[in-house]
Amino acid sequence: MTKEQLETNMAALKLLQSETNDKVRSYQQQIAELEKQIEDVNKPEITPMMIDNIHSAVEKAVEGFDFTNNDNYEFEFGMEYDGKVYVESVDLQCAYELTENIVNKVCNLFKEADCPEDDNSQVNTQTVAEKII
Repeated sequence: MTKEQLETNMAALKLLQSETNDKVRSYQQQIAELEKQIEDVNKPEITPMMIDNIHSAVEKAVEGFDFTNNDNYEFEFGMEYDGKVYVESVDLQCAYELTENIVNKVCNLFKEADCPEDDNSQVNTQTVAEKII
């Protein structure tokens, strides 16, 4: 083969590689979209009004929390070279109380459903391949 033929072949292969990479990216995007759809299939639906109710409940829970109580925080102080003292960090010590308050407000918007008991006698141990066969 001549140098021109080799360069032409190389250019053709680079073009094919580029086209293939574009197809691969397209396939990856389609796979990501399908994975998102699969993830969303089993999610319960919620109305815009319920979203507003949840937002309102969280807002009320946060507003009801006492952020002014200094016992809720741990302060770490630092000192500069000229003797000035400053607060280096503030850590919320009772985040669990705030979280519990929010969870309680949101849970009060719903009625708890009964969960069917697991029946251990009918555990399905087949693999995917066994199910297909």
